[in-house]
Amino acid sequence: MDQRAIGVFDSGVGGLTVAQSIIELLPGERIVYFGDTARVPYGSKSKNTIIRFAEENTHFLLSKDVKCIVVACNTATAIALPHLQEMFRIPIIGVVTPGAARAVGTTRNHRIGVIGTMRTVASGAYSQAITGMDPDAVVFARACPLFVPLIEEDWIGHAATRLVVREYLDELVSREIDTLVLGCTHYPLLADVIGACYPDLALVDSAVSTAETVRTILTESGMLAEKAEGERIHIWLSDYSESFHELAGRILHRDIDNVLFTVRLEELVQGMAGKL
Repeated sequence: MDQRAIGVFDSGVGGLTVAQSIIELLPGERIVYFGDTARVPYGSKSKNTIIRFAEENTHFLLSKDVKCIVVACNTATAIALPHLQEMFRIPIIGVVTPGAARAVGTTRNHRIGVIGTMRTVASGAYSQAITGMDPDAVVFARACPLFVPLIEEDWIGHAATRLVVREYLDELVSREIDTLVLGCTHYPLLADVIGACYPDLALVDSAVSTAETVRTILTESGMLAEKAEGERIHIWLSDYSESFHELAGRILHRDIDNVLFTVRLEELVQGMAGKL
């Protein structure tokens, strides 16, 4: 048993979908969440920059004495996860493999679509994971770089967002896919919009699968907490925004005023420098 919290980081608000799934599945666990809102989005950044951001985020969470870390960002998982797992000694879990496994278990015709940031799609991480599990699978991937800014600005219900969804996904759906992987933890926030546009499409959100992976790893290592004491989640941001505040409250189904904190980006970077 280990009563320390689980660390979770993402570039912004989307990773809270993973945090909420962990809270629901593991009632004894607490979460320390870091949203790198000062530097969102990650998907258009270079490989070296993403790795540096991921290292800084990991060091920050380790300063909060977490027992494991979930990289609740598909871009950081695809680009930086192997590096983080080699660099740090605690368990570090990504979202790509759990999401790929759920897609393979969901599809009926073995034609799977993947949407994500430019960097996630370019990495081929989902395609490799899916075909590694199902050699008969055919994967069609599309980068959707406008989705994250629209979500971060809380334009989820805006008519412009529906037009962008159609612009990105019509061609992908024309490939006769029956399953679509929401390959960015922000994208489940668009699930209702995507579902309304394509009602026959099965949408795969990696959040639940990732939470199940966390449960397995903590159970096998004897680190599963028995009872959560105090607040279930503390949220740290590198930049505060009202849109994050509102969206986070909706994702977590609670008022977050008492659990929301901000760390200056300069302090985050300086803290990393002190570790080198």
